[in-house]
Amino acid sequence: MNYREESLKKHAEWRGKIEVKARVPVGSREELSLAYTPGVAEPCLAIQKDVEKSFALTRRWNTVPVITDGTAVLGLGDIGPEAGMPVMEGKCALFKAYGDVDAFPLCIRSKDPDEIVRTIELLAGSFGGINLEDIAAPRCFEIEQRLIRDLDIPVFHDDQHGTAIVTAAALLNALRLVGKRVEAISVVINGAGAAGTAIAKFLLKLGVKEVTMCDRKGVLCAGEEWLNDAKRELAAITNPRRIRGSLKNAMAGADVFIGVSGPNCVTKEMVRTMADGAIVFPCANPTPEIAREDALEAGAAVVGTGSSEKPNQINNVLVFPGLFRGALDVRATKINFEMMMAAAKAIAACVSDAELNADYILPYAYDRRAHTAVAEAVAEAAVRTGVSKLSS
Repeated sequence: MNYREESLKKHAEWRGKIEVKARVPVGSREELSLAYTPGVAEPCLAIQKDVEKSFALTRRWNTVPVITDGTAVLGLGDIGPEAGMPVMEGKCALFKAYGDVDAFPLCIRSKDPDEIVRTIELLAGSFGGINLEDIAAPRCFEIEQRLIRDLDIPVFHDDQHGTAIVTAAALLNALRLVGKRVEAISVVINGAGAAGTAIAKFLLKLGVKEVTMCDRKGVLCAGEEWLNDAKRELAAITNPRRIRGSLKNAMAGADVFIGVSGPNCVTKEMVRTMADGAIVFPCANPTPEIAREDALEAGAAVVGTGSSEKPNQINNVLVFPGLFRGALDVRATKINFEMMMAAAKAIAACVSDAELNADYILPYAYDRRAHTAVAEAVAEAAVRTGVSKLSS
């Protein structure tokens, strides 16, 4: 099947991937009086007295917007907010299918962080959590940090943290397979945008001692004049051996390569220079940094990509439905590192020792066991770390 051509046909047929359905009957005078006027005045007055009751008396408790400015959509880049709608609608469909979360696409016609933050803050009273999506770096970092600081509901930028969580889950199982320890490996990440930055910080907290970052200009190293503020901060906590030069230099002897960059920037020769038992995750879409087949031929022990057509798809859909389900269920005020780590370990644990092999290091995106496991683990971590309003 040509997925691109068929998808365009289907989108024309579907005319949208989500819809609103009423949860209550409104077909009689009594039903109208209860769901709408005059009866609806009572819950309104109850919420006026105590805004927290909006979580008990409306659908707010289960509602999340998928918000973008259209500047970093999928592998397409800055295509505008309206053009990002098919992706946001798809995300909403996945939220419902795998987490039973009611999600709505909100595409904002602004690239100004102040306008975006203010817009979301003004709308936050309608939602139980906020999912940011496809907002370009470095603007996405500021927007997320300000919203986390100012709002009392969970804020999650999936391109950053969802990618980091599922990548960490894949890495944990790949390391089980090749017999290496987290603290003893060296990791090279190509792509220093939102995803790459979040993966690097997450892996450092996971216990990886050596992470080296690269982008189009080469290896991020402290003291390089071409670094912007975000990359300068990243260089300060990575590349402990102070490697300079190209991606090729960085990959020599590395145990793990993670690509969140662009197509065909890794060669077989570069993979051959990696350590024995090399783990290669070229996740650029639609064309990876190196083809899975080429990486395996060059000696990689485990390969995972972003493609649903290949084994070991490293896909955020394993993360966000269950993560928000768990956070919403316990009225979490934020999504902290402990909750994200719980999600990563829950995903990894869905693959048993008996099941684990080079072509199966992650559960499939449609494996409902994984989404349930993530939700339960995240809810427990929220309660344990004191960010659940239901536990206070």
